Amino acid sequence: MDYLSLILWLAIFLSLFYPVLQRRQIELNRLRVIANLQKKRGSRVITLIHREESISFFGIPFRKMIDIEDSEQILRVIRETPDEMPIDLILHTPGGLVLASEQIARALIRRKGKVTCFIPHYAMSGGTLIALAADEIVIDKNAVMGPIDPQLGGYPAISILKAVERKNINDLDDQTLILADIAEKAMNQVYELVIEILSDKEKEGILSREKIEEIAKELTSGKWTHDYPLTCERIKNLGLNVSFNMPEDVYILMNLYPQAGVGRPSVQFVPLPPVQPSKKGKSEHEE
Repeated sequence: MDYLSLILWLAIFLSLFYPVLQRRQIELNRLRVIANLQKKRGSRVITLIHREESISFFGIPFRKMIDIEDSEQILRVIRETPDEMPIDLILHTPGGLVLASEQIARALIRRKGKVTCFIPHYAMSGGTLIALAADEIVIDKNAVMGPIDPQLGGYPAISILKAVERKNINDLDDQTLILADIAEKAMNQVYELVIEILSDKEKEGILSREKIEEIAKELTSGKWTHDYPLTCERIKNLGLNVSFNMPEDVYILMNLYPQAGVGRPSVQFVPLPPVQPSKKGKSEHEE
């Protein structure tokens, strides 16, 4: 075999296995950051992060949402964690199955130890439902959460009901009437679920029953579109325990979940040099 053929086969070998080695290195770096955060906070750190990542040798991108596999894994970690140990859940998700989100939320509200949800960028729909189960929500000032009104067949349940109300019932077929009945049940079920998840905060004197019902109605009534961004200020004004003290390790961890590398990057920048601390011990960017 001549040198040219050897180089060609070596290049093919590297092109096949380099992505695997690179992904393994990223996973090890993630575990290192998670372990470091656990040590600093004395907690059990769990991540629920859904990003579009490149997989396999062909770089096929996929986008995940909250599913039963997620709930199975998180429930297993919760069972293995001492009940008094605090849990820090890092959420970055567009949402997903109500059943899976509900299972995670119910498991969290049964904890004796403190539960903190960190939202560095967004936690929509089912992610918001899970965050409601936390004792504290730590959210970036530019991050958002979202409504948790149920969706049926790609349509908001409330929109199905309103469309039926505007029609003569004699003009509607059976399938539409059945869909409207399911939509009404779904609306009631999600509303009652939010009240149940927040009920512990009533027992602890954090929220009144009236405030809990107000929050449940605000989030589940369908007053906004399902992808409407609820800012950190709006979430805090609901009366939930919200803070903005996001640990730097959470941002470092999110950098280890790159998007699929298709084409050239749409955002580029030159890193700034480290900010020198002032004489008072604060950086120029600190208030």
